[in-house]
Amino acid sequence: MAATTSSYSITMRLHTAVDHGIVGSVATAIAAVGGIVTAIDVVDSRHDRLVLDVTCSASDADHSQELVAAADKLDGVEVHKVSDRTFLLHIGGKIEVASKVPLRNRDDLSMAYTPGVGRVSAALAENPDDVSRLTVKGNSVAVVTDGSAVLGLGNIGPGAALPVMEGKAALFKRFADIDAWPICLASQDTDEIVKAVEMIAPGFGGINLEDIAAPRCFEIERRLRESLDIPVFHDDQHGTAIVVLAALTNALRVVGKTLPQSRVVVSGAGAAGSAIVTLLLAAGAADVVVYDRQGCLSSDDASLPPAQAELASRTNPRKVRGDLLAALAGADVFVGVSAPGVLKPEWIKEMADDAVVFALANPDPEVDPAEAEKYAAVVASGRSDYPNQINNVLAFPGVFRGLLDARASHVTTEMLLRAAEAIAAVVKDEELNANFIIPTVFNTQVPKAVAAAIAGTD
Repeated sequence: MAATTSSYSITMRLHTAVDHGIVGSVATAIAAVGGIVTAIDVVDSRHDRLVLDVTCSASDADHSQELVAAADKLDGVEVHKVSDRTFLLHIGGKIEVASKVPLRNRDDLSMAYTPGVGRVSAALAENPDDVSRLTVKGNSVAVVTDGSAVLGLGNIGPGAALPVMEGKAALFKRFADIDAWPICLASQDTDEIVKAVEMIAPGFGGINLEDIAAPRCFEIERRLRESLDIPVFHDDQHGTAIVVLAALTNALRVVGKTLPQSRVVVSGAGAAGSAIVTLLLAAGAADVVVYDRQGCLSSDDASLPPAQAELASRTNPRKVRGDLLAALAGADVFVGVSAPGVLKPEWIKEMADDAVVFALANPDPEVDPAEAEKYAAVVASGRSDYPNQINNVLAFPGVFRGLLDARASHVTTEMLLRAAEAIAAVVKDEELNANFIIPTVFNTQVPKAVAAAIAGTD
C-alpha cells in the first residue's frame, strides 16, 4: 500500500447507531484497509443515533473509495456524505485582494481615489521611475502560464492551470510577502504569449513564467528578457536548478566529494534538465552526461534535434553513447527530471561508491526513494513523504524578494549561483547528514538568505 497523503484527505459524515464502541469500530475498519484516521468528531447526539465526522487520509482516489466502503459495511453505520477536503479548500479560490489603506470616510476616499489619486498619476507621468515606489508594481509579480505543461498533468489548458497559479501566488505571499497575480493565457502561440506579457508588464515588478512546455518556454523567456526592463524568471527552469544545486552541494559534502571531480548524469533534457545542466556547469561541473529519449546526448551524434544538439555541445566530454545504464557506469550523481520508473534500483550499483541519487519526477519519481536508499548514500526526491524534498518554494519567493528590493531589471547566472549557495548554507554543519541536505520550506531563514544573496547584500 502506498503512503497516505493529505492530498487525498476526506471527511465522511456518518449516521450511526448509539453504541459506545462504534467509534473504535470505524477507526479499526479504516485502518484495516490502509487508511489513517486523523480526526473523529461527534456532530450530533440523539437518543436514536449519532452523527460523526470522520476525517482520514488515503493514498489516492481509489483508496479513498475503499475507506468509504469499509465504513459503510459496518453494522449500524451509514455513510451519509463524503467531502474531499482538498476540493473544499479550493472552493472560491485561494487568494483575494485586500486594501492596504483605510476607506472609512470621504476624506480617505478623496486621497485613495479621486481627486487625490490624480495628483499621484500626474506626478508619475512626469517621473515614470517612481511607479515602483508609489504603486503596487514595486511588490508585484505576474505568474504567467499557457497551461501547456502543468505539474505532471501535461497540456491541460489555462483554466485547469488556474488553481496551480493561485497556489503559486499564495506561496509568494506566505514566504516573501509578495503580491502575485495568476495570469492564465488562452494561447499557446509563442508570439501571442510574448505580446500579451509585454502588454501587461507595466503593472508588475517581475514576471514568473510557469508551466509552459519546452522548447517554447526557452524562446518566450529569451524574448521577454530582451524586451522588458523587469526581471523574467522561469521557475520550472531556474527555480528547480537553484534548489538542485543547493541540495547537491550539501549531498557532496556528506559523501566527501566535490562537484568538479564528480561525474553527473541528468535524465531529462526539457526545461528543468537544461537549466540544471547550465547551472551545474556554471558552478564548476566538468563531466555531465544528459540522457533523454534520444539516449545519451553526444556532440558526435548528427541526428539530434537542435535543442538537444545545443545541450550536447556543452556536455558529455567522454562521448558516452547508449542507454541510461551506460551513462550511469562510474557516475557519482544521478539527477532525474524526466519520467517515472526510468531508473531501476539495481542500476545504482553500477555507479561510483557513495552515489547521490535525486529522483525528482512528480508525482512519481524515476526510482522509488526507499529502494534507491538500499544502494545510494544520499537520496532526494520531490516528495514530501521522504527526507530531502527538492521543492522550488525554497527558491522563487526569496529570488523575487531580492529582485524587487534591488529594483533589478534582469536575472543573472551569478544571482542564481548565489541563491543556491545561500540555501545550502542554511543547513549548518552540525545538522548536515544523508537525510538532511536541504532546509525545510518552512524555515524562515531561507527566503531572507536568498533575497539577500540575489540583491547582493549578503
